Amino acid sequence: MGKSRVPDLYRAPFPLYSIKVDPKTGLVITAGGGGASKTGIKNAVHFLDLQLVGENQYSASLIHSHDTDTRATMNMAVGNGVIAAGQDGTCYLMTFKHCTHKEGGKDGNSTQQGNARRRAGKGDKAGQDGAAASGDSSDIKDETADVTVTGLAEVQSDLNPQDPLQKVVRFSPDLSLLLTGGTDGHIRVWEFPSLKKKFDFKAHEGEIEDLDMSPGSKHLVTVGRDFACSVWSGNQLAMGLKWLETMPQIADKAYRHTACRFGKVEDQKDALRLYTVQIPHKRDRKPPPCYLTKWDGKSFLPMLTAPCGTEVISTLAVSDSGTFLGLGTVTGSVAIYIAFSLQKLYYVQESHGIVVTDVVFLPDSVKGKPIKGNNETAMLSVAVDSRCQVHTVPNRRSFPVWLVLFFCGVMVVGVILLLQHLFPGFI
Repeated sequence: MGKSRVPDLYRAPFPLYSIKVDPKTGLVITAGGGGASKTGIKNAVHFLDLQLVGENQYSASLIHSHDTDTRATMNMAVGNGVIAAGQDGTCYLMTFKHCTHKEGGKDGNSTQQGNARRRAGKGDKAGQDGAAASGDSSDIKDETADVTVTGLAEVQSDLNPQDPLQKVVRFSPDLSLLLTGGTDGHIRVWEFPSLKKKFDFKAHEGEIEDLDMSPGSKHLVTVGRDFACSVWSGNQLAMGLKWLETMPQIADKAYRHTACRFGKVEDQKDALRLYTVQIPHKRDRKPPPCYLTKWDGKSFLPMLTAPCGTEVISTLAVSDSGTFLGLGTVTGSVAIYIAFSLQKLYYVQESHGIVVTDVVFLPDSVKGKPIKGNNETAMLSVAVDSRCQVHTVPNRRSFPVWLVLFFCGVMVVGVILLLQHLFPGFI
């Protein structure tokens, strides 16, 4: 798919930097803002109710807006009713609860609920209302859902003396640990929910770009601006990943790592993969390609490296099943790749007007209810242009095995009859 317009699922009145899907409730949680500058652009976390319309279309409604005062949420992790939000040099934790009522409920703990229930698909102009979105008219959503948000705790996650900024936050797969990385190059690990600090170590020279933890919390992988992609066991360096072993023709330090994610292997219970993104360290007039690398997630040996276009990759996601990889670029393009072969399956050039800040795949189901519809996969993207979009890959048509065998049999009989007609006595 080339350059085309993807309809907006939702449009916020502020730049969007992060998006997550709560696997238990199916709520879409997105956040961002204008920061501390007095420009009139608010800072908030928005909770969206995502609905499947028909077999493969989606709509989203804003059901709650949580004001974050003067601090924009730049990155976010969600787990078991808790949001860990990166705001400046701190990680702010808050709990959220989604309740439904027979009548429009009014909960004193839930702020800004009066104007938080408008149709996102048919909202007001951007910047004028918390539920602004594409469309010409507006209608009020039936007030049957409430989201209550409560502050839980706050930890200092970056100690850069000049401009502290948390760059990434993750929960461990078992939700027992909270991990952060920032501009000071340190990885900080807290036990959760006690928030007792477990590790604080210098992982990279310069900023931390990304991190992820393997299932079972055995290994932590970190990516820094110092060209390194490191594997840690606790706070001890286990190894550094050498992706150039698969691309010997590329000069050392011509590329740097920018993202890392662990992923499952479909139909292989014990297998694990790690995916990394490498981007050019310097941009040329004729831009070189970026690369995706697939690693064995246990031995950390490279398995496959493939180019993924000349647009600089800004964000990476892996579907829950491990089947698909999602990419966003600094020029606003969105792509979905097949994890097994690293082949491009879906691509929209400049789907957003500016850098894509986060992408996330929809889970296969929420409380046993299918959410993907008649799609092989569905992915959400957000960008600095304040837009949230949904990208779907419809189920590819397939034929039953018996039908394929039947047509093969018909073809064989047809060939035999043709040969018998052309060469009498052939049989």
